Amino acid sequence: MKITGMTLYHVRPRWQFLKIETDEGISGWGEPIVEGRAQTVAAAIGELKRYLIGQDPLKIEHHWQVMYRGTFYRGGPVLVSAISGIEQALWDIKGKYYGLPVYEMLGGSCRDKIRMYSHCGGATPEEMAANAVRKREAGFTAIKIGVDAPVRHVDTLKFVESQVAKLAAIREAVGGELDVAIDFHGRVSPAMSIRLAQAYEPYYPMFIEEPCLPENVDALARVAQSTSIPIATGERLFTRWGFRDALEKQAVAIVQPDLCHAGGIFEARKIAAMAETYYGSVAPHNPLGPISLASCLQLDACTPNFLIQEHPSMAERWDLGEGYLKMPFEIRDGYVDLPRGPGLGIEVNEEMLRERAYPGEWDTPLLFHEDGSFAEW
Repeated sequence: MKITGMTLYHVRPRWQFLKIETDEGISGWGEPIVEGRAQTVAAAIGELKRYLIGQDPLKIEHHWQVMYRGTFYRGGPVLVSAISGIEQALWDIKGKYYGLPVYEMLGGSCRDKIRMYSHCGGATPEEMAANAVRKREAGFTAIKIGVDAPVRHVDTLKFVESQVAKLAAIREAVGGELDVAIDFHGRVSPAMSIRLAQAYEPYYPMFIEEPCLPENVDALARVAQSTSIPIATGERLFTRWGFRDALEKQAVAIVQPDLCHAGGIFEARKIAAMAETYYGSVAPHNPLGPISLASCLQLDACTPNFLIQEHPSMAERWDLGEGYLKMPFEIRDGYVDLPRGPGLGIEVNEEMLRERAYPGEWDTPLLFHEDGSFAEW
């Protein structure tokens, strides 16, 4: 079997899908994207295509090594995201070729269903609490809220109180049975993260995500050592090498590889195994589309230290594949059933991809402080 074609689809709201075709009529799908850099990733895929056309798609690990190491300059979001989407599509082909879900080829399932968490927003504590109640009534056992932006490097007591008030309102409305994670989104300085974490502690957050930017692992470790709240990070780390320092320095309790950025399904499985040796958990990051989710579910199924799976909770259910997949995913009582189909277990509706096509231009929102200086998003 040989790879004969690779086609990219820029798909609204901000996704990029890849179809890889073979001479045996088996095709596979992946989601290679850097949010705001879809066209740049597309160029990288075009360069990798020159190597891949004519290759055996079943030699996934070999191709990963060639694509990652063969260009001399390694790593980074663009190259590894391009590789990630290609890798997902190759696993989809391999699973279809052998008639097996990907997780069966990675050791088999560790669970019968996969726990999901939903995003929960609200401008006021009352609105946040009401939304949390709706999530609980929909069956979710966990949600994630965010810290408001922008955040000064050292912000006011009033700001801290306004953030804690939202979590306090949720706890009052739903009690202690609903897990609540908090995304700091890397927009908070280490010093301010320590203050916020101390204020949040009485309300027992499930975890704090990206309490500070990931480039300085020692700063992240200092935050982790200052609080009893588990620290999660990883959406902006690439390959197992990107996670090594954070694990070795005990800066993270929950790794969050993004399967569209970190190197794909098998690379994320390796990252999960590294985390397991430090007694860490895995909660894959996923703010993207249904092919990303399908890839995550394959990892979640076969990973013993899996904790919970993110999905962006779009009202239109596009993230679950509504319209994009011929059989969208269903969340029942906060869980998705174990996928049973071969490969990624999905069938893409290509007509919908054409209907929702766009040029691939999506700009990351820009935020500024009141003095005009740039603020982290």
